[in-house]
Amino acid sequence: MSARRYAIIGTGAVGGFYGARLARAGHDVHFLLHGDYEHVRDRGLRLDSVDGDIVLPRVNACAGTADMPPVDVAVVALKATRNHLLGELLAPLAAGGAAVLMLQNGLGNEAVVADAVPGAQVLGGLCFLCSNKIGPGHIAHLDYGFVTFGEHRPDGSPAGVTETLRQLAEDFTAAGVETRLADDLVAARWKKLIWNVPFNGLSVVLDMQVDRIMADPDTRAQAEELMREVAAASGACGRPIGREFIDTMLALTEKMTPYRTSMKIDHELGRPMEVEAIFGSPLRAATAAGCRCPRLEALYDRLKRIDAQHAAAHPGA
Repeated sequence: MSARRYAIIGTGAVGGFYGARLARAGHDVHFLLHGDYEHVRDRGLRLDSVDGDIVLPRVNACAGTADMPPVDVAVVALKATRNHLLGELLAPLAAGGAAVLMLQNGLGNEAVVADAVPGAQVLGGLCFLCSNKIGPGHIAHLDYGFVTFGEHRPDGSPAGVTETLRQLAEDFTAAGVETRLADDLVAARWKKLIWNVPFNGLSVVLDMQVDRIMADPDTRAQAEELMREVAAASGACGRPIGREFIDTMLALTEKMTPYRTSMKIDHELGRPMEVEAIFGSPLRAATAAGCRCPRLEALYDRLKRIDAQHAAAHPGA
């Protein structure tokens, strides 16, 4: 067993899932919590999983990162809408030499944290995971769970497969998580957008779960058209994605357990959605590269309007 110590920044559907697995595997894991802090401190963390439930009666629950000991890896599993908090949250951990692993959706989040904590080693993780938080300290894992790791370079160039990535893969694999390594993190981010753009966006504007989108010929066609636009944008930005990858994503989605996307849940609860990270950033990158994406642009505009309506109806959410 390696001696690496982990901090989980955001113990929700993603952070709770991977953090629970790392803790069960014997790693020293410290969980940052907000509204759930007292509940998890007193009662622990529960993961109901299709791969086997995990109940951790006692965990290292922390109300702030200043309360955490030095860690080797700070795993950021907050929504990208809260990235303005990362400088303050990560400063105590980065000062101790922690690498930062961004388990977030969207494009450009690694650059945000690199600016927020200069000098930190920044990594990205792309999760293909169907998981929801269903109660205080309680995560439900419905399907999948594999994660792809890559390393951030300030100039966006491929970093290759580094020793840090191999160590992460070793720890996550030992914790029962299927892992993959990407030598080009930006290319991996674009590939994740192939799924996130159509299914997160359409689940909100059409008020449909993923299985219903796939079952209806018209909405499935809309999803495929958005996938092709994202692939065109990625190619224009120097990261070509072949049709076979789109086919693979569709095949995986066809087999997926009925699932509400994280963006649909945020929409239903009136919370800010990750509109800029998932839609705005890739659209701006495509536009700068001279690639027009009319369907993506229309979806982005509609989601921005919905988000603005939420903000007006739920100030301070």
